[in-house]
Amino acid sequence: MISFVRHGETALNRDGRLQGRVDSELSVRGLEQVARLVTRLSSWEIVGVYSSPLARARQTATAIAAVAGCEVEIDERLIELDYGEWDGLPLSEIPTTGGKSFFTDPNFAPPGGESLAAVTARVAAFCVDRFAGDGHVVAVSHVSPIKAAVAWALGVDERATLRMRLGLASITDIGAAPSGGGHLASFNDAAHLAR
Repeated sequence: MISFVRHGETALNRDGRLQGRVDSELSVRGLEQVARLVTRLSSWEIVGVYSSPLARARQTATAIAAVAGCEVEIDERLIELDYGEWDGLPLSEIPTTGGKSFFTDPNFAPPGGESLAAVTARVAAFCVDRFAGDGHVVAVSHVSPIKAAVAWALGVDERATLRMRLGLASITDIGAAPSGGGHLASFNDAAHLAR
């Protein structure tokens, strides 16, 4: 089983901006979210923690690894979608023609960026590799790669990811399917954040 964990809040998340490859650290609220997440995961039997190389994911993964008693392994395949020239922009400022293509064509890449289809391919490879090992692993990543993992597990087009809502510091579980590929065991579980 792979538990995909989305990192905690950053200032760009809070302000509704595309974060992409901008290397932001967690906000105070993000650190609080991660503390609650870690409390929940402290009783889990986790054999490995993998992380995107971006600071917000590494901060989240480091806290999880500390309670799991293992080291964080950086895996570039877990990095956020590259929005290229759109990094840091609010959704309302995405150019109209490019924005429309992004929401209708999984092969469209923002200028200087990456397509949803490319994200799905690299996350699928990560899943296949991790299913080959034993035990329950945690993969700390970002909204687009986690939703791509869900689309891959369900065998649906990447456009389905645009209809998914994935909260900060949430957990999404993907298991290996007996016939190959994956299956979705849970999505956007954030019970640990409830007050």
